[in-house]
Amino acid sequence: MMETPGLTRRLEFDDSELARDLFGPHNENLALIAGKSGARLDTRGNAVVLAADSEETLAHVANVLVQLYGLLRQGKPVYPADVEQALSVLAREPEANLQRVYREEALAVSPKKTVAPRTATQRDYLASIRKNDLVFGIGPAGTGKTYLAVAMGVHFLVAKRVKRLILTRPAVEAGEKLGFLPGDMVEKINPYLRPLYDALNDMLDFRKVREMLDTGVIEVAPLAFMRGRTLNDALIILDEAQNTTPEQMKMFLTRLGLGSKAVVTGDVTQIDLPPRSVSGLVEARRVLRDVRGIDFISFSDADVIRHPLVGRIVKAYERHSQQGQTEV
Repeated sequence: MMETPGLTRRLEFDDSELARDLFGPHNENLALIAGKSGARLDTRGNAVVLAADSEETLAHVANVLVQLYGLLRQGKPVYPADVEQALSVLAREPEANLQRVYREEALAVSPKKTVAPRTATQRDYLASIRKNDLVFGIGPAGTGKTYLAVAMGVHFLVAKRVKRLILTRPAVEAGEKLGFLPGDMVEKINPYLRPLYDALNDMLDFRKVREMLDTGVIEVAPLAFMRGRTLNDALIILDEAQNTTPEQMKMFLTRLGLGSKAVVTGDVTQIDLPPRSVSGLVEARRVLRDVRGIDFISFSDADVIRHPLVGRIVKAYERHSQQGQTEV
């Protein structure tokens, strides 16, 4: 492997077949890295020549390529999702070792899909779910609270650690009345559960998801459908828990049966309950904080994983708000 100084760098890989796997079909992995980092990448046989406007970007891209090549040498396939995770993990922690991350922290949710934590808080969250029977993940949208919980649930199913995965949400009428929505009650409520289906379909083949739903191995249902049940040998996820009442939260938490775990996720800054109503998530954090076997993981804005353009849009709106301008 050879390098040239300055704002260009040449990396040469000793196995031509693994190099092609690293670059991806039609160099799609390299194109993904270029698009995310702003670097320029050109292939020369088994080598890739990097060019960037800063030494920091150059070092980051080289680190990503070298570590992904190391994964390939260890026999782990590299897919575009792995490239994105490597870019994110190594941008935040340049000293991170991807082999260790994938060996110790990545979740195999399907033959072609692995999910790995991208921040320290996400790592703590997954470790806590493994260790504890009840975990609360609290923080802003975009931090991976629900997605990682679903990934852990699918991983537990594949590993036969649980027999069922149950996903639930409260159906809060956020500005709309259910009575005015078309269809029967299940059809009226289904839009509220759509984000949970999206997470499942991102991890598993659509037909596999449908099969698991049809056989009851995976259940997606509104919170009201949990009343009166005892759920054994399952991972149960309550999403958008900030919109539960204290009574609903207590009802959910007491559904936990033998061999089961529960994960509760929510953002206490986005409560859609009627004015002066108490959030069940806020109360649970206060009441249960010192109970053995329960853990609370707090996410922050630093854990938000989103498209770079979204960050620029948010900053633009913040500047606009600070200037006190209103556009008509």
